[in-house]
Amino acid sequence: MQKQVSVVLDKGVEFSFHVPPDVSMAHDAARAWLDKQFTTLDCEPLRASGKVLTADKILVVTQAAGAALLGDALWAADYVVAVSTALGKPMIRVDVPSMAITY
Repeated sequence: MQKQVSVVLDKGVEFSFHVPPDVSMAHDAARAWLDKQFTTLDCEPLRASGKVLTADKILVVTQAAGAALLGDALWAADYVVAVSTALGKPMIRVDVPSMAITY
């Protein structure tokens, strides 16, 4: 089954990525990559409690990355594999303006 990650940013900017079938990442490695990006991009937790769920982390990392990093082929390749692995779904849509992830 083909896997895909779609990203919607502000002002109608959209990206669509196919997850290569021959590229994989361990679940722990995917979470570690997202953790590193969360820190590197100076992201803030969405919840007042400070708890950061995987979906929340993906949303804020995507928001902070914006079109600049999503347009960087090397960064985007790691992002797509990490998001796909962390969520474990074949079709993922990250909608930043709505702050929602759908499968």
